[in-house]
Amino acid sequence: MSPDQIWQKMDEDGFVVIKDFLTPSECDEMVAAGIDFTKNLPPKEQRIVFTSVDAEKRQLQDEYFLNSNDTIHCFFEDAAVGPDGELTVDPSISLNKVGHALHYQHPTFRCYTYCDRVKEVAKALGFKEPAVVQSMYMYKNPGIGGEVIPHQDITYLHTAPVSPMGFWIALEDATVENGCLWMVPGSHKSGVHRRLSRNPDKDSKEKLIYDCPAPDYPESGFVPVPVSKGTCILLHGNVVHRSAHNHSSSGRPAYTFHIIEKQDNQYAADNWLQEGTRAPFSNLYTTSQRI
Repeated sequence: MSPDQIWQKMDEDGFVVIKDFLTPSECDEMVAAGIDFTKNLPPKEQRIVFTSVDAEKRQLQDEYFLNSNDTIHCFFEDAAVGPDGELTVDPSISLNKVGHALHYQHPTFRCYTYCDRVKEVAKALGFKEPAVVQSMYMYKNPGIGGEVIPHQDITYLHTAPVSPMGFWIALEDATVENGCLWMVPGSHKSGVHRRLSRNPDKDSKEKLIYDCPAPDYPESGFVPVPVSKGTCILLHGNVVHRSAHNHSSSGRPAYTFHIIEKQDNQYAADNWLQEGTRAPFSNLYTTSQRI
């Protein structure tokens, strides 16, 4: 796909599908790295559940989430952890995701985040000084992989000429049955619908707050985007998307990371995600693939 085609498709739909972005063996290397995390899980008192359905009660009150900006933390499936922190499923399928500094601190994920293919796409989208700000390995395990409710990836104000973008890479085939992405084409043109920010009230138990209730998106607006292993889906920061439960017998692992334009951009000081000393917002074009 040419740079002009990428730009045109992004402008029209808010997302672009690029097939064969990674080879099968490259995908397998990242899957192996994801499996390694399940073999060295944190102690039960640190087994934090990630859920987009009950976020206010779980994720938002947890320092563990905030402190993941420049390190690598494991987040568990809601159904995988009991009240006492003991696992209710096999460790191999217990994790929901790992984030948010894989791109900078893990040798395998760093290698592919800062590769030439990513840089070429960023240039095609018009980025002058792009920086990777967060990354996640998403498990979507068979039978237990949870729902991700409709949302936009962008959570902060920006004044840059180019919107933040997400790279979502399927590490196995993503199907309707195992929880592929569903998109609302053109929704990126409707602005930012809801912001997540740090709570200015330091005495509150809620460390993060939303500025408004969750929007109600009509189901009829979503279209499924099943893709094959190695495909990259580029997502405009404002495009609305979701994924369903994985009720199938096959996993749907994916690696995703987000980039912003640093040139002429005022990054919001109240955004939940802030630059950390161990994962600086360094220039994508000049950062080494090696740690």
